[in-house]
Amino acid sequence: MRHPLPRLAATFLAAAALASLAPAGLAQTVTVTASAETTPVGTANDDAADDPAIWRNPAAPARSLIVGTDKKAGLYVYGLDGQTRHFEPAGRLNNVDLLDLGRRGVIVVASDRNDPAAALLRLYRLNTRSGALTPLGTVSGGAGEAYGVCLLRTAAGFDAFSVLKDGAVHQVRITLPGKTSAAKAPSGEIVRTLRLTTQTEGCVADPRTQTLYVGEEDRGIWAFDARAEAPASGQLVAPVDGAHLVADVEGLALLPQGRKGGLLVASSQGDNAYALYRLPGMTPAGRFRIGAGALGSVEETDGIALAPGTFGRAFPQGLFVAQDGDNAPAAQNFKLVSWKRVNASLE
Repeated sequence: MRHPLPRLAATFLAAAALASLAPAGLAQTVTVTASAETTPVGTANDDAADDPAIWRNPAAPARSLIVGTDKKAGLYVYGLDGQTRHFEPAGRLNNVDLLDLGRRGVIVVASDRNDPAAALLRLYRLNTRSGALTPLGTVSGGAGEAYGVCLLRTAAGFDAFSVLKDGAVHQVRITLPGKTSAAKAPSGEIVRTLRLTTQTEGCVADPRTQTLYVGEEDRGIWAFDARAEAPASGQLVAPVDGAHLVADVEGLALLPQGRKGGLLVASSQGDNAYALYRLPGMTPAGRFRIGAGALGSVEETDGIALAPGTFGRAFPQGLFVAQDGDNAPAAQNFKLVSWKRVNASLE
């Protein structure tokens, strides 16, 4: 089986070289405003809200849901009006991702750092009508402190990438109990380990090209072949340069287009902005901030999520969700931005 990473490595490296030589204009940053915001998380006066994930309702897009972490307390589920549909107390859940598996339901996976020496992946099934989360169980995410998580659908089911704070990334093959299975809880097997050298958190997997993107906070964005049988080496495809991408590199999100095109978006936390890269070559494609409007500006973003398609009248061309690290005087929350506004501003 051929792996895409070696084939794309030259493209990635050429893009990085061009970025290092690019004019200062690449650092120009447009400003958009949020269309909605979630109710604040329950943990006040602390760095608590962290990472969102989006479920798009294909039958009624305006009834889509957002899952977000309070990394001191548990998981929230919000509607697009920002109101809380459900809260699941579970302690220190840092990052979250989800997959719609059709008849098997919408599966939510959160990185559990309640024990800093033993990472867990905590699994739920999302009731897409009520927004309630049903706990399914936990699987091991490796030895160390859990930080990031992202999911990749496979022919057999799905893999979770358990990103540890120390830079280890464990690829965990997850098996859900079937209707005829004797197992009552999910199981997980670490099938491969990738390693970066410093603090790492955000990740996103592209199922079209089988590429895993991982953010090393002080160094930049890495690309790995996401197949379990592939080599564990990666390429630094978007280095921190202090202009287009400013440390810390936090959340990552994808906006796919066609077979391998679209955008990768990164939270450039060091200057309260979001850096865009054109896929598949990871060429810089613009930057934006969420500025002060009716709902206030957004600063110090950790996690982000982005989904294409219509989400109703307020979000006709896609939905972008960003954690707001400074929502004073209220506790931290998540801001919702119409991707149509981003497109219009960049153009």
